[in-house]
Amino acid sequence: MKKRLDPQRQIGMRLFLMGGALAVIAGLTMDMREVISMEQRRQPENCVGDVQPTAAISREQLATFLTVSERGTKTVVQNILQMPYCMLSPLEVRAGVPAERSVYQLAFDPQTWLIVLYEGEEYAGYQFRVLR
Repeated sequence: MKKRLDPQRQIGMRLFLMGGALAVIAGLTMDMREVISMEQRRQPENCVGDVQPTAAISREQLATFLTVSERGTKTVVQNILQMPYCMLSPLEVRAGVPAERSVYQLAFDPQTWLIVLYEGEEYAGYQFRVLR
């Protein structure tokens, strides 16, 4: 003779299983959003204007560049890094302040870009972008 669970325990067990299933579905949904977001970030922006395929910066140039303070002059940065690989489309990081972005390819890792941000004649920051 099979022993049946009382109705209260059956309801509790069903709620427990449904809660677990919902948690799994929510977790999978969140992971998919993260994967989609990561894929969008991996897609590189396109260069605008001319591309200088032989332009690349050395480890020494990168090390020297990293010592430059933000809000220094654009000229100081350009003297260190020389000719950019290309330019990205302009944007506004701060409201009402147009910014331009220069791309420098790393000689020791061509799949990595150093993107330098300028606001007017000031150096405003940088970021690395891996194209893999």
